[in-house]
Amino acid sequence: MQKVISLLVVLLSTTQLMAQSYAPAAGLNGSTAIHKNDISFVAWASNVSISRGYKKISDPSMGVASSGVPENAVGFPSGAVVSLGDGGQATATFNTPIADRQGFDFAVFENGNTGYLELALVKVSSDGINFFGFPNHSQTQTNSQIGTFGTPSAPYLYNLAGKYEASYGTPFDLSEIPDNPLLDKQNIAFVKIIDVVGSIDPAYATYDSYGNVINDSYPTPFDSGGFDLQAVGVMHQQVLNIDDFESEYFSMYPNPADEIVFFDKLPADAVKIYDMSGRLVKSIILSKEKSVEVSDLFDGIYMVEIISGNHKEIKKIIIKH
Repeated sequence: MQKVISLLVVLLSTTQLMAQSYAPAAGLNGSTAIHKNDISFVAWASNVSISRGYKKISDPSMGVASSGVPENAVGFPSGAVVSLGDGGQATATFNTPIADRQGFDFAVFENGNTGYLELALVKVSSDGINFFGFPNHSQTQTNSQIGTFGTPSAPYLYNLAGKYEASYGTPFDLSEIPDNPLLDKQNIAFVKIIDVVGSIDPAYATYDSYGNVINDSYPTPFDSGGFDLQAVGVMHQQVLNIDDFESEYFSMYPNPADEIVFFDKLPADAVKIYDMSGRLVKSIILSKEKSVEVSDLFDGIYMVEIISGNHKEIKKIIIKH
């Protein structure tokens, strides 16, 4: 009987170790996946620079990944990507810095599917020099290599970009990064995405915050190898000197709007309107009338940037004809 009890304890312990601790795939109850068309997105990366990694880190003679261009990862996720290769990096910047607010602050989009996920670490910086990573965790087994066409699974992954399929971003909350005097969480100007080298060989492996090897698809010796960055979407942006320029001080109406948007009690010099891809579609120097013509814009959700000297505020508006 004692042997049976001991065996049960071992089995229960193993089950706990292999338990799925984190949010499941997109569309399932409890998932944190955010669809690219979600109205919480207020902006997208305005520029992306990359440093490619090898197609196969253990065989540099094969050269570096080459699929896609950095511009593919700028703006709204269209399906086009830039491939990073083993350990390759991409750094995204934004017209307005990201800010730490309640809940998720930004999301990273890859081009995977539930049958094939590729992962990346994510770090942020307010000065472009000092980068700080999100705490992350991989519960994927490390006894055997996943292989070229194998995949990790979302419930075993935490704070690793690529956790969700192509139309859904993996969200990140800046409050999870420990405070540091070299990081201004209200002024995040850079987001760095670093491909996870999926090898479980200690010579090449990538490790999570707990010191676990991150088992991912490996090798992927193709031009499109490594993490395929599709977009970085922003939910919370910096607001400058908000005490002097509060949203409640003025109103913008009607919303939804058809032909003209009016501003009441607006201490502003100019208004810029962006579509959800981050593209500037209208820029107006305000007159006494404090109104903007929008009849020429297509139906959809837009971001209105209100500028007064060195201050600015962003509001969301719906255009519906």
